Amino acid sequence: MPSRLNPYLSFDGNAREAMEFYREVFGGTLEVNTFGDFGGKEAAGAAADKIMHSMLETTGGFTLMGSDNPPGTAYTPGNSISVSVSGDDAEELRGYWEKLSGTGTVVVPLEKQMWGDVFGMCTDRFGITWLVDIVQQQG
Repeated sequence: MPSRLNPYLSFDGNAREAMEFYREVFGGTLEVNTFGDFGGKEAAGAAADKIMHSMLETTGGFTLMGSDNPPGTAYTPGNSISVSVSGDDAEELRGYWEKLSGTGTVVVPLEKQMWGDVFGMCTDRFGITWLVDIVQQQG
């Protein structure tokens, strides 16, 4: 799978509603996962039904991702968009990560996550938040 770059939107508890709206606008297939889906409903607590990750893929070739802010993080309008780079070429994506995070700030280290992928989040020196996800091959 080639690497791809797409916007990632953050919402203040209404990600499901927003992503369903965008599906009505652009068409396509919407996949939605909640915090409870990955961490278990008890562990996720009040956030269990909030969106941890969603992805809308349209027949026109658009990809839009979104989530609710994780528990304990503030929603700040204007800072509600980041850029996602994902794929299965680990060398290529690690190269992007090193360059983006090298002069920036690492928010989440690039390491294996509970959903199986290697993921990291950083803010580059210009204040842009980047999400790097190395998709693990199904074996």
